[in-house]
Amino acid sequence: MKRFIILGLILTTALLVRLHRVTEPLADWHSWRQADTAAVTRIFVNEGIDLLRPRYDDLSSIPSGKDNPQGYRMVEFPFVNGLTAWLYRVLPIASQLEIHVFSRVVSIAFSLGSLIFLYLLVEQLSGRLEAIIAALVFALLPYNIYYSRTILPEVQAVFFSTGALYFMLRKINLKKTYKSWEFLLSAVFAALALLLKPYVIVLALPLAYIKFKAHGFSLLKNKAAYLYLLIALAPLILWRLWIRQFPEGIPAFLWLLNGNGIRFKGAFFRWIFGDRFGRLILGYFGLIPLALGIIKSPQKKEGWFYHWWLLGILVFLTVFATGNVQHDYYQIITIPIISIFVAKGIVFLLKVPKLHFSALTSYFLLLTSVLFMLAFGWFHIRGLFNINHPEIVEAGQAADQILPRDAKVIAPYGGDTAFLYQINRRGWPIGGNIAEKIKLGATEYVTTTVDAEAKDLMEKCLPFIKTDTFLIINLRRCDFDEAKS
Repeated sequence: MKRFIILGLILTTALLVRLHRVTEPLADWHSWRQADTAAVTRIFVNEGIDLLRPRYDDLSSIPSGKDNPQGYRMVEFPFVNGLTAWLYRVLPIASQLEIHVFSRVVSIAFSLGSLIFLYLLVEQLSGRLEAIIAALVFALLPYNIYYSRTILPEVQAVFFSTGALYFMLRKINLKKTYKSWEFLLSAVFAALALLLKPYVIVLALPLAYIKFKAHGFSLLKNKAAYLYLLIALAPLILWRLWIRQFPEGIPAFLWLLNGNGIRFKGAFFRWIFGDRFGRLILGYFGLIPLALGIIKSPQKKEGWFYHWWLLGILVFLTVFATGNVQHDYYQIITIPIISIFVAKGIVFLLKVPKLHFSALTSYFLLLTSVLFMLAFGWFHIRGLFNINHPEIVEAGQAADQILPRDAKVIAPYGGDTAFLYQINRRGWPIGGNIAEKIKLGATEYVTTTVDAEAKDLMEKCLPFIKTDTFLIINLRRCDFDEAKS
């Protein structure tokens, strides 16, 4: 009973901090990627759930290099979008929320599920104290507070990948056969994680360690291992074969590997280990318990499992070098293992050998490092909640009220689809080649900046609506030759 009370208190705390500004418009940090994901869910709600042909608001060629008139979005298999849309339609309370707000609530629910798996996994290997502290770190790291309530598939990928590790550990420790439900759940969770984010395959390293520790080299003859691989990999392979029919909906992705040649250069180490882990995630001072946790001798039940997990993360950071440098949300997958090693470091400071260390100094270092980790982490994260361009929200809401439902909109915002999401219409998130876009079906031009392009359209296209905040131009009757050719 005590175990459930403690876990319940941690979950309640995690939930409360994740509700911070949860009803804000979808125009915060990384709103581009969030809007793309949320748009798939919104279309599922409005037009029906079609998991094999997910679509979103962007009709441009920016992501894939090809015009995308149907707005296909062929990245992660959209089962989470489908689940969210279904819940939104069947739960009476959900309809009281905007779709993006409910999507955030779903992300929070998955994050709390990840916390439960993390607690159970660490408790099984390291004991209850380490499990409690790891869960608290996961719950309270400011970086994780923000990203656990974003509309990003990484949040669910953490849930399923951590679950896959937990169920495999449970199966091995309980010495079940390959027909056990833990084995099947682990394989299914691995498959779902890969469908969301294929790069979680790096967690095959700790999974292989678990199996090797249990079976040794006989693992190569273990039929269950091959069955596991089949269950985990087959859905991803089938999905990738299917989406090849829609090349216009597949964003370019090879640049994520090392597109700018940054791998192993000084800037790579500075951005990943100095800025992301040192500053953004651990608030500088969290590096102290992290380092202590890594160098601390593992317990017997742990073996080198945590270190193999960490090695998998390092492989991910190295292979997807450019993606990790350019996108700070890519590090969401690192939070469970970071939480574990920080927890191990904290326990080390709580139980330092008195023969070699001063207990009083250790406690002071512990208190200082934890408080500063949270304080400096929050200092750097708090701005991510902000809406730096509220004008797109105002303009989008006004346009949504004015424009016909079938309108296709040019909404220049540097390629960012967050403006299109606010307008609640499909279209193009960038200007230029207006005549060509009109041929492709553009009917309105919405902007918050009256630049040279907007002024030119105001002269050639009537009517238009202009306020102090935004401009909406009707493109159906433009008086320029290119539009008529």
